[in-house]
Amino acid sequence: MSKTIIKNIGKIVSGDIKSPVLQGDTIVVEDGLIAAIGGEELMKDAGDATIIDAAGSTVTPGLLDTHVHVSGGDFAPRQKTMDFISSALHGGVTTMISAGSPHFPGRPKDAAGTKALAITLSKSYYNARPAGVKVHGGAVILEKGLTEADFIEMKKEGVWIVGEVGLGTIKNPEDAAPMVEWAHKHGFKVQMHTGGTSIPGSSTVTADDVIKTKPDVVSHINGGPTAISTQEVDRIMDETDFAMEIVQCGNPKIADYVARRAAEKGQLGRVIFGNDAPSGTGLIPLGILRNMCQIASLSDIDPEVAVCMATGNSTAVYGLNTGIIAVGKEADIVIMDTPLGSVAEDAMGAIAAGDVPGISVVLIDGEAVVTKSRNTPPAKRAAKIL
Repeated sequence: MSKTIIKNIGKIVSGDIKSPVLQGDTIVVEDGLIAAIGGEELMKDAGDATIIDAAGSTVTPGLLDTHVHVSGGDFAPRQKTMDFISSALHGGVTTMISAGSPHFPGRPKDAAGTKALAITLSKSYYNARPAGVKVHGGAVILEKGLTEADFIEMKKEGVWIVGEVGLGTIKNPEDAAPMVEWAHKHGFKVQMHTGGTSIPGSSTVTADDVIKTKPDVVSHINGGPTAISTQEVDRIMDETDFAMEIVQCGNPKIADYVARRAAEKGQLGRVIFGNDAPSGTGLIPLGILRNMCQIASLSDIDPEVAVCMATGNSTAVYGLNTGIIAVGKEADIVIMDTPLGSVAEDAMGAIAAGDVPGISVVLIDGEAVVTKSRNTPPAKRAAKIL
């Protein structure tokens, strides 16, 4: 049995929006799962466990990026870039959700091809995690000709996500609704492109389109990169209970509007964070951290709640056993602190001030996969493996 203990934690941010901060300064991990959360008494049974000294810094769940256009392996053909997933890991991202693979070279646009591509990418990412990151790839792009039998076959083969509705030949609610119904019937989660056209071949999607189609996730409600109006945001927020995804590669003014209005209406639990990359905007390894900083520092959202938008809110939508610091959850964990030179005293203070925190250790399934971020500023207090 493998065992890791993180001690001397200054603050535990849970990722659970119902209780964002936990009491305790010690976390025990056994066989990849969080086994206990408490105080120094947990060190009594340390045995031959690996010990990580957090040095008074902050522990959060591993971050999720809910909007990634993966194309196979750790290569981004849209930007001709290698190792972008590894780079995101150094920004604290331990889980990625595919929003479809529109940049796959020669992407097939027929029913058989889109199904085959989804199955292939799903299996390949589960077979080989880039840099250890948990990539849920193979989000199927809806194309004309797909049948309910295709959704049954895809689910049997491990595909469970419908990428952004609107990226393929299925664009309007009348065509999409039957496929979305099949997808939901067979256990898929469904995303829908929202806002202006992003790439040639995609379509503009309005609030009315979203409401009629009934996805689980309103992809980039703040635009990808062109946003819907505030009036249309209001309709989605008031007339549906769909998750509302804010992306780094979108419209910052609408992101602020969504966060502030969700706070006013008590709906911050619906907000999740993605990057929407690789895209024309590029690749942003620290994009999820930047979302947290933006919403906390400019939209007056508590930084601990901003962490929840990047973690537990997302896993609640997608039904994953990670993203929350709790017993029985997968031990995907980030240890961070205020960066050197910041006005803040700790990681949450840095996020509230708009400063990207310094990451010193990232764990996936309890194993340290980063021991010093190559992308964030240095942490003032760096965790160390003893």
